[in-house]
Amino acid sequence: MDQPIQNKECCMEKPNRKLKPIRVKLIFNPIAGSNDESPIQLMTIIKEMQVWGLVPETFLIEAGCDLVKVVQGAIEQGIKLIVVCGGDGTIESVARAMIGTQTVLGIIPGGTANNVALSLGIPTDIPTAIRLLRKGKRNKIDIGIATCGSTSTPFIEVCSVGLFSTLYSSGDDIQHGNIGKIGDFLATFITTQPSSIHFTLDNNKEVQKLGHVVLITNMPYVGRHYQLGNPDCYKDGYLDVMFFANLTKLDIIGYVIKGTGPNVEEDPRIQHFHVKKITIETDPPMPIMVDGVSLGDGSLHIEIQKHALNVIVGEPEVKDVSEKVND
Repeated sequence: MDQPIQNKECCMEKPNRKLKPIRVKLIFNPIAGSNDESPIQLMTIIKEMQVWGLVPETFLIEAGCDLVKVVQGAIEQGIKLIVVCGGDGTIESVARAMIGTQTVLGIIPGGTANNVALSLGIPTDIPTAIRLLRKGKRNKIDIGIATCGSTSTPFIEVCSVGLFSTLYSSGDDIQHGNIGKIGDFLATFITTQPSSIHFTLDNNKEVQKLGHVVLITNMPYVGRHYQLGNPDCYKDGYLDVMFFANLTKLDIIGYVIKGTGPNVEEDPRIQHFHVKKITIETDPPMPIMVDGVSLGDGSLHIEIQKHALNVIVGEPEVKDVSEKVND
């Protein structure tokens, strides 16, 4: 589980008691992170929000609930700030329902990976994250739109094609403590074959090669906090495309086991593209996932939707990975 980011100076700051109260829709996922801590965490969040003049109307996520309806209902009631406390999946689900609206998304990280929060400079320390709801910057961030067949799905973080998508289900189970899935993971890993991957990029540039993995990212951090983009890549109007063209499956898994992301500019086996749109065709067809949700397999088209979501952000403590390759 992620360690809280401590910021004593921020946490000790006293809010201005003259702050005008703001109605907030607080969407809380009680099964994110540690279940045992959820009731205490929720009370801490509500208390701290009230200190900062934020008046929360709380919704607890349950299995099968309609988050789109919850978000739409809050917007119709005139609520201008929707705050999500949960992991990346919860944040992404709520964000998808807010795309194209003027309502602002606030984030209190409550999961295990918290890549979206890390990418946006939002600390895992609850008081500091809540302080940002008042003191942070309001930015319009980009969204990727992935289309496979007749299905189109927006994504905030990453779209994966190939091996990572194939291994996602068993890998996610293992990460959450189900070690019985190790056998399934290894069997899938061993039997998965590469595909012929054909790209059509901006300006109709084409690339074709045999490979196992393609990642299309909108955020600087994905996976186990791998930094694959620059700090402001979520608002630059481009997608980062990483094609692991000349890496074996063992090479790719080696990156994961080492726990550090590949430097895409230093490894000549990884092709890096910086695009506004991309079409990918694979033969045989490879599975596609967007932010952990299966999109099927086959031909994939992705476009960037610039500045489509209003979000409160902090100051990311990340370094510039390198100068991009522009197409």
